[in-house]
Amino acid sequence: MENKAPNRLMSMATMKCPNCHKGSMYKNKSILPLNEFMVMPEHCEVCGLKFEIETGFWFGTGYVSYALSVGTIFVLAVIFALTYGFTWRNNSIFIFIGVMISALVLLQPWIMRFSRVLYIYVFVKYKSSAFK
Repeated sequence: MENKAPNRLMSMATMKCPNCHKGSMYKNKSILPLNEFMVMPEHCEVCGLKFEIETGFWFGTGYVSYALSVGTIFVLAVIFALTYGFTWRNNSIFIFIGVMISALVLLQPWIMRFSRVLYIYVFVKYKSSAFK
């Protein structure tokens, strides 16, 4: 049987280790409780990859998080414009701002977690021989 690499996009979506695509990047699968939603193990439990490659590695995820937030705002604006429309006469712009802020507040924990996943996947490639 041929040893195929796991689906990279599926591994990203399920927040798996970029090196082996099997170990979980976060200790909790859920974002709840909120005070522990960003807790990560130091190393992958399957292949032993150290997640924080160097001191301050995760600072770059702020840019990824910002891009994901802007993308979310753009998608919300298109959906809002197509369904409700923007006009000053009925204050729909203020309704959109409220919808946008509410959506970003609710999605922020997921955006923060996923930005770390996207960021580390840029720097670490899959290795089929990366097991302990």
